[in-house]
Amino acid sequence: MAKQPHTVGSSTYERIKRDIIFGTLAPGSKLKLDALKARYSASVSTLRETLNRLASDGFVAAEEQRGFFVTPVSKEDLLEIASLRALLECHALRQSIENGDTEWEGDLVAAHHKLHRMELMMQSGDESEKESWKRYDWEFHLALIRACNAPNLLSLHSKIYDRYLRYQLLVLTFRGEVAAAEHKAMLDAALARDPDKATQLLETHIHNGLTHTLEAMQLDSLGQ
Repeated sequence: MAKQPHTVGSSTYERIKRDIIFGTLAPGSKLKLDALKARYSASVSTLRETLNRLASDGFVAAEEQRGFFVTPVSKEDLLEIASLRALLECHALRQSIENGDTEWEGDLVAAHHKLHRMELMMQSGDESEKESWKRYDWEFHLALIRACNAPNLLSLHSKIYDRYLRYQLLVLTFRGEVAAAEHKAMLDAALARDPDKATQLLETHIHNGLTHTLEAMQLDSLGQ
C-alpha cells in the first residue's frame, strides 16, 4: 500500500504528459483541477503534484493566482529545444558508438527493422498507426544512444526529446523516403563505428525535421 500513491502519481503523470504531447490537451489551454479529476480519476493532491512535476519538465506553466496551463508553443521555443536535442543526442551517440557491444548492435538493428516496417506502411499511404510510428522512431533513436553509459544524459535527453516530439505531433506529417533514408544511413554509420559520420548524419536529420516542422507550423499558424 505504501507504493500505491507513487504508482497512481506516476500513471497520472504519464497520461497527462501523453495527452499534452499528442495535442489532446491543447497548447495554452487551462488545466482545471475539477475537469482533470474526472478525466484521470486522480485526487486533487495527486493532480497538483503531477502538474508541478510537469511544470518542472516544461510541459505545464504554473501562473500565480491563475492556475495551471499547457505550455504554449512558439518558434523560439522549438528552435531552442531542437538545438538542445542535437547537442545532447550527438554527444550521447558518439559515446554509444565507442562503448557499444554486440548486444547493442543487435538491439539497434531490431529497433531499425521495426521503424522501417512502419515507414514503409506510411509511404504506402496507410497512416493509421501514427502513434506506433513515432514510438518506433523514439525507440530507434534511443537504441542509437543507449550504450553511452550515462544515465543522467539519457534522462535529460528523454525530457528534451518529448518536448521536441510535441511540436512534431501538433503538425504531424511524414517526410517519407527522405527520413527513412536518413535513419538507414545513421544505422550503417553506427554499425561501422564511424562516430564522425554518424553524428553528422544525426545533426542533418534533426535539422531537416526542424525545418519540416517549422514550415508546417507556419501553415497552421501554430507559431503565432
